[in-house]
Amino acid sequence: MSKLSEFAQGYEPVAKTKNISDLPQVSTDLELMDDEFEFEDKRTGETKVVKQKVIIVNEEKYRVPVMVIQQLKVLLEDNPNLKNIKVKKTGTTKDDTRYQVIPVIN
Repeated sequence: MSKLSEFAQGYEPVAKTKNISDLPQVSTDLELMDDEFEFEDKRTGETKVVKQKVIIVNEEKYRVPVMVIQQLKVLLEDNPNLKNIKVKKTGTTKDDTRYQVIPVIN
């Protein structure tokens, strides 16, 4: 048994997929992989499966939204040798979140 305060101080949240925009810079040579997870819909109580694309950096999964892939495609059309990008995220909800892919020139 432990005290609530002791447990809370040592608490680590359940691992969840991070977002590509959490990284300071991303190599365009990273492997893109299919991933999925299940969750319970709070309204219906049904179990749903979410499919997503991820990259792995330092053993952590980072979700790559389709919008980022679309923007990267456009950048690569003009600069096929692009090696690194930065992804900026604005918004906080599913409906208002937007991404901007920025080429990083080293």
